[in-house]
Amino acid sequence: RAGAGAARMLWLRYRLIAAELRALGIDGNCAPVADIAGPRTHPFLRNRCYGTDPEGVEKNARAVAEGLVAGGVLPVLKHIPGHGRATRDSHAELPVVETGEAALHATDFAPFKALADLPFAMTAHVVYRALDPEPATISARVIGLIRKELGFSGVLMTDDISMGALAGDVGSLSRSARAAGCDIVLHCNGDLAEMEAVAAAAGTLSGDSEMRATRALASRRPPEPLDIRAAEAELRALLAGSSG
Repeated sequence: RAGAGAARMLWLRYRLIAAELRALGIDGNCAPVADIAGPRTHPFLRNRCYGTDPEGVEKNARAVAEGLVAGGVLPVLKHIPGHGRATRDSHAELPVVETGEAALHATDFAPFKALADLPFAMTAHVVYRALDPEPATISARVIGLIRKELGFSGVLMTDDISMGALAGDVGSLSRSARAAGCDIVLHCNGDLAEMEAVAAAAGTLSGDSEMRATRALASRRPPEPLDIRAAEAELRALLAGSSG
């Protein structure tokens, strides 16, 4: 229902989110979500998607990224190369996508290729059967596709390495992700022993990973001026219009 106003609404919302984050001293946000919603997309993800076609998703995801950047916050593109066809919740189990490679490039992968200039991206814990029997996060084949075919040259982080989609201990998974080509291992469940295992296994940034991180962090810029009340009022008006 939002139609042509969706991109503007998303820009405003994420510009306001950026202001809230900066007030807390946070200068990164794991958005935009460039996954394409389909009829079988799992509900955990579907309500976070920005559309059902590559062009609309790319436009809306770009607006999210630009809103964050305007507020001095670095965006993290996710879940590269595309989680939309997954019918399982990767927090709990491993999704497997059976779609052919050509169709994936034409649809799911397309928004990520269009947004490959963003400084950070997060992987999908998804198996793409046409590419590799291993989940993307630990697949050198898929990480190579992200780098070479989609053209992403920024910092590549894993999704939460402790999620149920990945089998094995977090230390071994962290080593596998780094060996496959991920720069940073993300761990979110707060378990101290697991955090220590991840830190030991992932190691410190060096070489190309360090170079990518340095370049990404150098792209940070101060927030642009914003009249918060005016932005909130415009967003409320647009939301009211879209629901009518």
